[in-house]
Amino acid sequence: MNKTTLNYLQLGEDCYIRKIFLEDSTKRRLQELGFIKGSVVKCVLKSPFNDPTAYLVKGTVIAIREEITENILIERI
Repeated sequence: MNKTTLNYLQLGEDCYIRKIFLEDSTKRRLQELGFIKGSVVKCVLKSPFNDPTAYLVKGTVIAIREEITENILIERI
């Protein structure tokens, strides 16, 4: 298994969400958007300075800042 955080996912790579280490309100919002343990997430777009980065999850593209993604534990596929 190759576990790391979401901010290290490269363009075009897929991963599984393993755990979210954020305060309840932010964690809940991400879960409402589809970031749930076991969900498949794909990195689809990186801004010029890599912040924010856009991810495809459950058919929706969502841009998230690095300060959030560095707290999401993933497993690369």
